[in-house]
Amino acid sequence: MNLQNRTVRTLLSGVLLLPVLLLPLAGAAQTPGKDASSSTAPEKKLSVATTDEKKVEKKDTTAAPRTAAKPWERITFPPLHAFHPQHPKRIEFSNGLVVFLQEDHELPLIDGTIRIRGGSRDEPAGKTGLASVYGHTWRLGGTTSKTGDELDDFLEARAAKVETSSTVDSSLLSWSCLKENFDDVLKIAADVLEHPEFREDKLDLTKKQISTGISRRNDDPESIASREANKLAYGAQSPYARTAEYYTIAAITRADLVDWHNQFVHPNNMILGVVGDFDSTAMEAKLRQAFGDLPRGPEAERDPKVAIDPAAPGVYFVEKDDVDQSTIEMVHLGIRRDNPDYYAISVMNEILGGGFSSRLVANCRTKQGLAYGVGGGVGAFYGHVGTFRVSMGTKSSTTGAGIDCLYGQLDDLEKKPVTEAELKRAKDTILNSFIFQFDDKDKVLQEQMVYEYFGYPADFLERFPANIKKVTVDDVERVALKYIHKDQLKMLVVGNSKDFDRDLSTFGKVNKIDITIPEAPPSAVSASAKPAATNPEGKALIAKVATALGDKKKLRAVKSIRQTITSVRKTPQGDISLDIDQTIVYPDQVYVKAKTSMGEMTTVITPQKASMDMGGQHRDMPSAMRDENLKVIRRDPIYILQHAGDSKYTFTASGDDTIEGVQTKILAINADGIEVKWYVDPSSGHLLRAAFHTQTMQGPAERVVDYSDWRDASGLSLPYKRTVTENGATSSEDTIKSIELNPVVDPKLFTP
Repeated sequence: MNLQNRTVRTLLSGVLLLPVLLLPLAGAAQTPGKDASSSTAPEKKLSVATTDEKKVEKKDTTAAPRTAAKPWERITFPPLHAFHPQHPKRIEFSNGLVVFLQEDHELPLIDGTIRIRGGSRDEPAGKTGLASVYGHTWRLGGTTSKTGDELDDFLEARAAKVETSSTVDSSLLSWSCLKENFDDVLKIAADVLEHPEFREDKLDLTKKQISTGISRRNDDPESIASREANKLAYGAQSPYARTAEYYTIAAITRADLVDWHNQFVHPNNMILGVVGDFDSTAMEAKLRQAFGDLPRGPEAERDPKVAIDPAAPGVYFVEKDDVDQSTIEMVHLGIRRDNPDYYAISVMNEILGGGFSSRLVANCRTKQGLAYGVGGGVGAFYGHVGTFRVSMGTKSSTTGAGIDCLYGQLDDLEKKPVTEAELKRAKDTILNSFIFQFDDKDKVLQEQMVYEYFGYPADFLERFPANIKKVTVDDVERVALKYIHKDQLKMLVVGNSKDFDRDLSTFGKVNKIDITIPEAPPSAVSASAKPAATNPEGKALIAKVATALGDKKKLRAVKSIRQTITSVRKTPQGDISLDIDQTIVYPDQVYVKAKTSMGEMTTVITPQKASMDMGGQHRDMPSAMRDENLKVIRRDPIYILQHAGDSKYTFTASGDDTIEGVQTKILAINADGIEVKWYVDPSSGHLLRAAFHTQTMQGPAERVVDYSDWRDASGLSLPYKRTVTENGATSSEDTIKSIELNPVVDPKLFTP
């Protein structure tokens, strides 16, 4: 990301007292070579050739005249060549390390991958995200002898890389380098494997990055649908579906990473594959020298029993009121790839939803015009069952019609038998595209490593084309009936219900899914749900703050406020100065115009919608961020003091603290569910500090606002300086240039 883009992102992270956070905007059975670690929709393919050889007939001049064949019908295609991939050499060291060597002398490059047992399915539920944090921090944190930054410098000077990552069932260490640098890069890879340091600063950085991703996870409706459909298919608490939360990431420590490494990273739990320009005999000797003496360790479970507890069949709904289209998912469990019906299912998937000629595309998209994208099929993974899934994106106003079409196509698999033409087209598409999935030796090597890892036959790859060719119409119809069950479907819709063509309840009882991002475990939330009651000292303290602010009638009369501010934002790239003109109409409307070095930025927030405009670009603010910004208004001192007598507000004196040398009284406020702490100077009644928990683009934050420079503003005493910190670091310093109470406000300002 360049400096200008980083600066724009920083500017979009907050305006004045409002944390204006603008966020960037288990699938079908797969052929060998597809990602076996995640559940994705089937790839859509186009068939450009057929496999059957056609013979050109000599024209019979005595026969009755007939329609001339179309030009493309006269094209002949030779049969596909037999598939015989070059298998890598397999070696097993005495310590249990399995090695695959695949020579490829086309380019002077050598790539390596070590696949290690232990992935996200093995992490404890209370630390969901541990495998991901481990995979990121492992390489980033460097080794005991070199920091991650020093490794970066060493590798970049050689156009090489060493990387680490994790998946649902494994952890990975890989490298890529020029042949001439292999010895040096192998030493680095071995050092990372054997002596990781997991430095605390890099661990903190990784956790912040993952928390930032959590804060944005409800931006994209397709991501929401995929995530929640997985939970419906496998069960919300299944390791194949559960999601990391702020508190599970926060719970992960360096000791957890060290323990994970000690538990899994042993040669008897690893498979090493190397491909490139080398001699196998010489390479084997180098690898034995690097890894042959590693001691065996605890044996990782090869096929762990993972909990799967699908949700009940029915209709599920996620309300997302800032979109104009619906994302529809229909799911239930699928199969493992070692199922004997895998080949027939692959053909059935292609017919149902695999490409532009599939039934779903032809009928729901092409003929009825209901879908932006549509597809689906029965999922099959190597290490665990996939999901049967059909998906569609459609206009909000055609949501019901889209659901009807999806259900109709599933019914038609039984009512309208597969034709020989459909069968031939599907098999041709699969077979013609198959070879391109293994068009280099590295792909074949990676596939062989997968077979070794999950215990599949070494010739599983070669079996695929022959078994696809054997599939018949009867096979397709049989597996469609056996593996697709409408009565087991969990139908999920993510969209804006007020624009639907009909109510989802016409399809059955609607189960609403709350996708609010929790800030604490459920037990902690319930334990703190009941606010403390107002006590006499708290009641006296809030009255003192109101008196210090000024005339009570003027305070109650404030309906809106306009402020002009110079705000200096603190960023990693340096300070950014903004000139801000902000108007707040209590309780829930904000208009902000900010002048920056790159142009003018306008933010509008209302309960219905929020948006930001900058540099000719318009972006709608996600509803979660809009709601978080509206909470800031309800924490505003003027608004809270106007509700000091409201029974839904509680004011509890809860101790003392020293702020800038002043002994203050702490006032805990629950403003109808919005919590904030005030630190009050008991002698003057002035509010010196407000502290509260909020959400930012980087995740949860403890925000502290220090107030100073109190002056008269139209009869009220208000602060003209604010310093804002988040998680202990200064984020902005604001100087108020002017304050106007109850200004004339044009209602058009609040039309996003």
